[in-house]
Amino acid sequence: MSVVRGVTVKHFVLALLVGLGLGASLPARAAGTFFTTPQVLKEFFPKSQRVTYRKVKLGPAELAAVQGRLGYKPAKPEYVIFVATTGEHVDGYAIIDEEMGQHEQITFAVKLSPEGVVERHEVMVYRESYGQEITDARFRRQFQGKTVKDAVRAGVDIDVVTGATISSRSMAMGVRRAIVLLDELILKPGSVAPKG
Repeated sequence: MSVVRGVTVKHFVLALLVGLGLGASLPARAAGTFFTTPQVLKEFFPKSQRVTYRKVKLGPAELAAVQGRLGYKPAKPEYVIFVATTGEHVDGYAIIDEEMGQHEQITFAVKLSPEGVVERHEVMVYRESYGQEITDARFRRQFQGKTVKDAVRAGVDIDVVTGATISSRSMAMGVRRAIVLLDELILKPGSVAPKG
């Protein structure tokens, strides 16, 4: 189901750009590039000794479970879940993903506690020519404290930014997906526990 690969902080750039290809997807024409993958992970986990990652493939059972909880089929067949540790203690998790805005993909990152509570949400790359207000702290703070028990829906428990309605909805969907993926693939009883 999953592959575990450990990398030290020193090897982030090489492992992430070559192994995951996440950095290569950032176009020069982006309206705003706020974080690279190594930068956002350093921001999320400044005191952690190690940050490793797991590529988790969605087999038929995992896909059905995630799809049932989200109400739609995830776009990707596999996801990368970052695991920050100090010694044997899990400090937290991060998921970097993309969600379609009105015309372009929005790259974002979600930091989650060891229990799966959203601690932070960052827009890494915003490619649209307008609607960049979703990068404001006021909007992003709404996601803090959200768990699998929350709807995390724009207009329900996430206020929509005027002039960025579609981007607001996209971020709500993306954060909800990150919460569900972590819960279903890592935290749910019976899941394979992450190794540091």
